Amino acid sequence: MEYQQQIQQYFAAQRQNMIEDIGRLVRIRSVGEQAEPGKPYGPGPAAALAEALGMAREMGFETKNYDNYVGTVDFNDQPTELAILAHLDVVHEGTGWTVTQPYEPLERDGKLYGRGTGDDKGPAVAALYAMKAVKDLGLPLTKNVRLILGTDEERGSSDLKYYFNIEKAPPMSFSPDASYPVINIEKGGLHSAFTAHWKADPALPRAVKIQGGAAPNIVAQKAEALLEGMDEETARKYCEAYQAKTGVRFSLSQQDGLLRVEAQGQSAHASTPEKGNNAVQALLEALSAMPFAPSEGFERLQAVSRLFPHGDYLGRALGVDQQDQISGVLTMNLGLFQLDETGLRGVVDSRTPICANEENMSRVMARQLARHGLDLENTAMRPPHHTPADSPLVQTLLSIYETYTGRQGGCVAIGGGTYVHNIEGGVAFGCAFPETENNFHGPDEFAVVEDLMISAQMFAQAIAVLCA
Repeated sequence: MEYQQQIQQYFAAQRQNMIEDIGRLVRIRSVGEQAEPGKPYGPGPAAALAEALGMAREMGFETKNYDNYVGTVDFNDQPTELAILAHLDVVHEGTGWTVTQPYEPLERDGKLYGRGTGDDKGPAVAALYAMKAVKDLGLPLTKNVRLILGTDEERGSSDLKYYFNIEKAPPMSFSPDASYPVINIEKGGLHSAFTAHWKADPALPRAVKIQGGAAPNIVAQKAEALLEGMDEETARKYCEAYQAKTGVRFSLSQQDGLLRVEAQGQSAHASTPEKGNNAVQALLEALSAMPFAPSEGFERLQAVSRLFPHGDYLGRALGVDQQDQISGVLTMNLGLFQLDETGLRGVVDSRTPICANEENMSRVMARQLARHGLDLENTAMRPPHHTPADSPLVQTLLSIYETYTGRQGGCVAIGGGTYVHNIEGGVAFGCAFPETENNFHGPDEFAVVEDLMISAQMFAQAIAVLCA
């Protein structure tokens, strides 16, 4: 591949420089916070943007700051053919760090630790160094490549909405904010609540309160119920049976004259519910089998359990399970659930393949829920994102990936969303390799330095080919 040897030789001398520049950004706590005058996401993201744009100017590039929402770095003054999108905001540091402190970057055993090293400050610097390599090597470009540096990816990408209300998207875009080889499909989705209401019924035994889950997009790890008038030994018998059936752990205790039942499952992201074990669904299934007094509330509880049975993360009981060859299966996560004496509310997060639409998915779900006295609040679905695998951008990136890594390339469909979800023709490309768990969003986040170096080389090659 033309220029490969030059690019590889160039980056052989850039390793330490790249690490130091990544560290400049990691040391800035760029967590999105309350807006301040001129700083829409607070002082941290604005400071990180200023530092990154300063870095680009030191390299001789023209930059522009779009009101601290987004910054851009341009290679030349020709029409922009390619955009590379990275973000400088990070999630909260959290707790549990053991290798270093979140904003004190440290290299150890070939890994660079610190919040943002992998998501997404490290990849942003890799992209900037790719532009620098093309510039320093004098590789001929007839079109412009623009690095777009955002500051609100972690909280919904309102930064890009602001930017694209001003600027048009170029013909080709990729974001190094995901993994390799190429993510060309991001599933659509449905995020909606369902509810039911009834008059309080004092007949015993009954469930006084049920609560479970932490967020709609997380498989519920914990759930609990408060029961009135239920014999503890009877409840224990059912809990033991459903613990054996579901693998969710149950525990019982007394609380203010009520019986407290707790369920402990395993969390996972809603895009991969098969990796978790939903405590809400297991608890509802166990409660539905218990000898409660007949009531409208108990009927609705049983209905929810029938429509969202434990282990069904494909929407089968709702009659909406479906899949297609290129984007995979529909997934369904009951992430939040609450019940009291007069009503219930659940929140679902479904990731839907390209073949799914309101007619064959959300409206079907609404009708099924309605048959059981449950109301779906919203049927509007998030559209999927699909860039065809045979597009010049995808084929070029896959060819570069195979050449530089010696690995088999291929397109990937995911249930999550990337920074290019709303950009026509965009894909995600790097910087994480499939076998590496970089602890993104968790303690001891890291990037493999060699992976960032190879990524920078591939980005430089992509710029040279696509903007020639």
